[in-house]
Amino acid sequence: MKVVSGKVFIACSLDGFIARENGDIDWLHRYPDTGDDHGYARFMATVDGLVMGSGTFKTVLGFGEWPYEKPAVVLSSTLTAQSIPDALAGKVRISDKAPRAIMQELADEGWRAAYIDGGRLIQSFLAEGLIDEMTITQIPVLLGSGRRLFGEHHGDIHLKLESAEYFASGFVQSRYAVER
Repeated sequence: MKVVSGKVFIACSLDGFIARENGDIDWLHRYPDTGDDHGYARFMATVDGLVMGSGTFKTVLGFGEWPYEKPAVVLSSTLTAQSIPDALAGKVRISDKAPRAIMQELADEGWRAAYIDGGRLIQSFLAEGLIDEMTITQIPVLLGSGRRLFGEHHGDIHLKLESAEYFASGFVQSRYAVER
């Protein structure tokens, strides 16, 4: 059976939050642009496309211009194809499949690696053993509350640090392999 590698590339506050309680990520934009993409282009070159949750999809739609050149699948039980703006036709599709089923479908389509994005989606893919690699960029801010990157989970998930890097922006990025 073909397998798609699940990869995460995400930023979080030093206290582990990816967004405020209301989903706002305004705190990410407070830092000056140093011209460094913090490894994003290098990461995107390793994936065939994205799988994101509906909350992440709605947040990205709020950016104005769609930032991804690769195909995206939005996992949602409530959104429909009519939820996709006309400008994204052929770039984004909606699926109500479970994590393992969508990964199998993507493997059948020839994908080798998928960028998994969205807090709850990352948590569910981790629980299913579908994440192989996580790149986590810590932003030097303490939010105190919000949406956690990692919620409760059953059992330990062991990680192996593959690399760590400090950026002029003050961000610290760690790349982990998920051990099986």
